[in-house]
Amino acid sequence: MTIKRVGIVGSGIMGSGVAEVAAKAGHEVVLRSRRQETADAMLASLEKSLAKQVDKGRLSEEDRDATRGRVTATSELTALKDCDLVLESIVEDLEAKKELFNELDRVVQDSAILATNTSTLSVIDLAMETGRPDKVCGIHFFNPAPAMKLVEVVRPLTASDETIAEALAFADACGKAPVTVKDEAGFIVNALLFPYLNNAVKMLERGVATAADIDAAMQGGCNFPMGPLALLDLVGLDTSVAILDALYEEFKDPNYATAPTLRRMLTAQKLGRKSGEGFYTY
Repeated sequence: MTIKRVGIVGSGIMGSGVAEVAAKAGHEVVLRSRRQETADAMLASLEKSLAKQVDKGRLSEEDRDATRGRVTATSELTALKDCDLVLESIVEDLEAKKELFNELDRVVQDSAILATNTSTLSVIDLAMETGRPDKVCGIHFFNPAPAMKLVEVVRPLTASDETIAEALAFADACGKAPVTVKDEAGFIVNALLFPYLNNAVKMLERGVATAADIDAAMQGGCNFPMGPLALLDLVGLDTSVAILDALYEEFKDPNYATAPTLRRMLTAQKLGRKSGEGFYTY
């Protein structure tokens, strides 16, 4: 099977970002959100991104129009029935994802691959919600999807060689640099990144330095493009707590035990950039 038509489920930034990447690569893309208004908002976000690239001379008007012409938006799950690949990018909640995979399995053609963009959760749990566990894998894009080169292709125990080969080929076609990883919580990047981010919050709690000085130290001392606390604000503190909780549940490693400040900020809905306030004000 060669992937030609791609379905993307989810109305967040990642959904529109992956849609842009796939459409630029020549794939027909169906964006699905639960409400038509949010589906249309994803299209508007895509159009805004493409317009910026034209203004900066990074994209021709012809390529912009061709990319936009490959993307449709819908609130109907049945619109995904002819897709060769459906990539889920909804809220990072296992039960919600399991319910979705059960629905997708009944809607899409039998030959289709079902993939998740989860950054942490177990892919095998989703695969076993379907009648095609050999055709389920993880295809984890990073935010912002148009700019970030890495894609983690996650192989659960049930995935066939053919499924992983198709997932890798899709990532390659999208101009990405895929790596293959087994189905273990956090995969590569988040399993290494989030203990670092979590320990930065614990350092702040101990009063070792201010948030600005911790971030400046890691930027200036390690040549990181962004400090850990600013990065947590970018990721979103709700997403960060969910990732840490999933990592701790799997490994029971104290480095994954969510710092109390993070959980309290989540309760206060200080989620970072998305809410206007986190470790910094936006």
